Amino acid sequence: MKKEEPTPCNCVLRGIFRACYNRFRHCIEKEKHMTQARIQIIGATERRQVWGRRDEEYIADFCLVSRRYLDDVEYQLFRFHFLLGADWKLCCRRLKIDRGTFFHSIYRIQQKLGRVFRELEPYALFPLDEYFGGSVRKDFSLEARNVLAMPMPVGRHKLRPPIRKAA
Repeated sequence: MKKEEPTPCNCVLRGIFRACYNRFRHCIEKEKHMTQARIQIIGATERRQVWGRRDEEYIADFCLVSRRYLDDVEYQLFRFHFLLGADWKLCCRRLKIDRGTFFHSIYRIQQKLGRVFRELEPYALFPLDEYFGGSVRKDFSLEARNVLAMPMPVGRHKLRPPIRKAA
């Protein structure tokens, strides 16, 4: 038997997507007067401070990353169901697909985006506490590594957002 690197189960990837989507919904539904600019210290050797509105940045990152990594048909379904809140009946009627195709497509989209949200570099959308400036997980004990660490793929190219070249 070949020993392959452990990879996360599809249900784990869908769970990652749901956690990110729930946070996205929380940021969208939050009262606008409650969001505030926060100062954050970045860099280990060269420490500098930057201001940011983390909720708005998360909303933009969630939408832009989803648009970038889904093809046109998947993004149309994603937009109708997750961003605009249409139920399965309305999506099926609008996109002219049957119920089974709809739910299989939703599961594929959740798995695809769950993987992207976890593996995106340099700043992944998941885990949420690291994105929002909470505790940054660096050194785990051996017991915690066995329970909490999700393996990153080895050998595949890493997902990186495109960067515009300076003129």
